[in-house]
Amino acid sequence: MHRRKLTGFLLVHVLGAAALLGTNAFAAELAAQSSESDGVTIAVKPVGISAGAAAWSFEVSLSTHTKDLNDDLVRTTYIVNRAGKKKEAPTGWKGDAAGGHHRKGVLSFKAITPPPTALELRIQRVGEKAPRVFRWDLNCLCNDPKMHTS
Repeated sequence: MHRRKLTGFLLVHVLGAAALLGTNAFAAELAAQSSESDGVTIAVKPVGISAGAAAWSFEVSLSTHTKDLNDDLVRTTYIVNRAGKKKEAPTGWKGDAAGGHHRKGVLSFKAITPPPTALELRIQRVGEKAPRVFRWDLNCLCNDPKMHTS
């Protein structure tokens, strides 16, 4: 009888944890990523990304020693789910004004609903052929960008 109670107890807790992680797995901290091209480094860190959030934010920093950083990130950045079906422009930028060699701030977006299984942020810089791409698998607790290159 003791074994049956223990099995029931474990089953309830394992299923409860699975249900909790299934709906909020990406509420865990997502890893920062960076990209260097044409003498400009861009670092991005998602903050406040969760299934229940109304807005999603990304800490963004740009750094260079070769030219002024005049990017209008509200106009040149968007998020898209892995299927590429939903693109969302930022709702705002709170941070350093355009110009200079170092900028940082927070880009805010309306949360994608329903939540995607993966999230991709793209920044298309003037003069660069392809956008900078930052990806996170929202269903994987590891969120190591080296593990998710597709």
